Amino acid sequence: MTAAYITGFGGADDIRTGPLPRPVPGPGEALVRVGAVAANHVDTFVRSGAYTTEVPFPFVIGRDLVGTVESPAEAPAGTFAPGDRVWCNSLGHDGRQGSFAQYAAVPVDRLFSLPAGVDPVAAVSVLHTAGTAYLGLFREARLRAGETVLVEGAGGGVGSAVVQLATAAGARVIAVDRAENAQWCRDCGADQVLDRADPKVHAAVRRLAPDGVDVLWDCSGRHDLETTIPLLARGGRVVLMAGLRARAVLPVGAVYARDISLHGFVISNASVADLAEAAGTINRELASGRLRGRVRARLPLTEAPRAHRLLEGREGGAGGPGRIVLIP
Repeated sequence: MTAAYITGFGGADDIRTGPLPRPVPGPGEALVRVGAVAANHVDTFVRSGAYTTEVPFPFVIGRDLVGTVESPAEAPAGTFAPGDRVWCNSLGHDGRQGSFAQYAAVPVDRLFSLPAGVDPVAAVSVLHTAGTAYLGLFREARLRAGETVLVEGAGGGVGSAVVQLATAAGARVIAVDRAENAQWCRDCGADQVLDRADPKVHAAVRRLAPDGVDVLWDCSGRHDLETTIPLLARGGRVVLMAGLRARAVLPVGAVYARDISLHGFVISNASVADLAEAAGTINRELASGRLRGRVRARLPLTEAPRAHRLLEGREGGAGGPGRIVLIP
């Protein structure tokens, strides 16, 4: 089979594309014929060695896939049948080979059915971001209907999913992003959209939420906690994500005096139970058409090195917002 893989940690140009043996599913695994994959920033961290995890070489890169069950191998009888459309968003780390190949052996407890009628490319563009959004909103921040969520960087992949899932849960969403992303944020369900270039943007948040916001999620990577912590209501929750090497100044007094909590997490550490719980919501929202993303480039699998260069901002030619999807 053709795969995109590495033989050691390195840069995007160290990704090789070529033949590797087709994986042989072990107990509890299904062989999946891959139909579409998405490139994630975390994949570049794993490829470079910046994110510490078990990596068996040669290592197939990639996290997400949508595909079709080829054979259930030794998986429990009746779990999946050949021809079933499925998806996974937790390959490519912790010793598991990745998704950037024509075939993948996927543990069945990490494999989920794709709802009927959902386009594979549309689905794969949101699997990682929506899984992250679900865990941050509901496992970490314990979001409840009627609460107010402030999303900085709301027009990006994770930010868009946060807006959509929070809105679907009955929360009020204040989105902050560049002016060109304003309409997209509204389309995702944001109640109010503010221009992050406005020097008075945080004053506007105070006017919109005079009692404070309940959840703050900064997807922009700026983490200006000195400015944003005062925007929170008593008992507010901050979801920390983005910025592997980010540093921030924490106004400690405001945190402990107002019962504010900070929640840092990565989806890579999620348990199979966490992923299954998230999958239920993801599938419901995919089937309804409410969960959707933007795709900025569709590439053949042989252009995996280019996909990583694009993610790292080292190559132009596929600008604009949205995900990079590759087709084996």
